[in-house]
Amino acid sequence: MIGFLRGKVARLSLDFCFLDVAGVGYRVFISGATHGRLHMGEEVTLFTHLAVREDAMTLYGFFSEEEYELFQMLISVTGIGPKAALGILSNITPENLCLAVRNKKADILTKAPGIGKKSAERIILELKDKMKGFMTEHEAIVEEGLLEEPVEDTMLAEAGAALLSLGYTQAEFTPILRRAKDCKDAEALIRFALKEFAQHR
Repeated sequence: MIGFLRGKVARLSLDFCFLDVAGVGYRVFISGATHGRLHMGEEVTLFTHLAVREDAMTLYGFFSEEEYELFQMLISVTGIGPKAALGILSNITPENLCLAVRNKKADILTKAPGIGKKSAERIILELKDKMKGFMTEHEAIVEEGLLEEPVEDTMLAEAGAALLSLGYTQAEFTPILRRAKDCKDAEALIRFALKEFAQHR
């Protein structure tokens, strides 16, 4: 099994990248959060999962070990395959995913494509014990029960809402907005995010 790959980003699309590893190009499917951390031509290490089927072998890659571990938890759930797990991580941040499971918020999980109420309830049932103690650095977020907004203040929330209306997902734009430290208002944040997305297409 391929545990990780280290190489240069040779191509970056919305849901996959080509990673040049010593002259060999690996097609790796990625989440929205990982997409936001990649840049063309830069060397990067991705934690990977190789899904083997009779008709295909597919690589899934993650920038953070945290997201990789969540992916492994999700595909351990009955009826949740790699594609569905990637869809969940592309539409729900790791913080909100953990809090949704902990607080039994199935409606948050159903925001991901292909995840209905029954699938969401199964995820909660099968992962509630596995997620105990996971992501302890985010415990302070639990004060309000669940983070529904992608960002912490009004300016970031406005920019996030605008990007959602344009078709981007929370997991795609949250890491980008968090990098925009010099923006003074929501419009500047939106311009920064759109420029980042344009560079990575």
